[in-house]
Amino acid sequence: MGGMDARPALTTGTVVALAAVAALTLLPAGSGGWEWGAPTAELRWYVTGLDSRATVVQLLGNLLLLAPLAVVAVLRWPVLRSPAVLVAAALATGAAIETLQWALPLGRVVSPVDALLNATGAVVAGLLVAGLTAAADRLADRPTGVGSRP
Repeated sequence: MGGMDARPALTTGTVVALAAVAALTLLPAGSGGWEWGAPTAELRWYVTGLDSRATVVQLLGNLLLLAPLAVVAVLRWPVLRSPAVLVAAALATGAAIETLQWALPLGRVVSPVDALLNATGAVVAGLLVAGLTAAADRLADRPTGVGSRP
């Protein structure tokens, strides 16, 4: 197979994406300790607050937090193109963020809903990239020229 090996750039992209996630989620945001984000209260807040800019920004932020990381990771490690592996990795990453927010004195809200939203965004982004990659691979393998059929 010819061409340049993209793995080093994708590895760097993964490290950069991880650093961005850490900066967004693990820097102190209060006076220490943590608060519990009760899942039913959070879900109610999201469902009843979709007319609020703050709610929509929070929802989109949680859905998009791990998406860039998922994109570069799926491109770098093809095993993540398996939906089961991708879902497990996304859930583990979302849970790890919330666990660290609980364990460290960051003044953050610990929320299982956030973990699920983070994982959902990562899975959607990862599956999209996996599907596009598979389609590109099929097109690259398609014969062309006189007498070939699409």
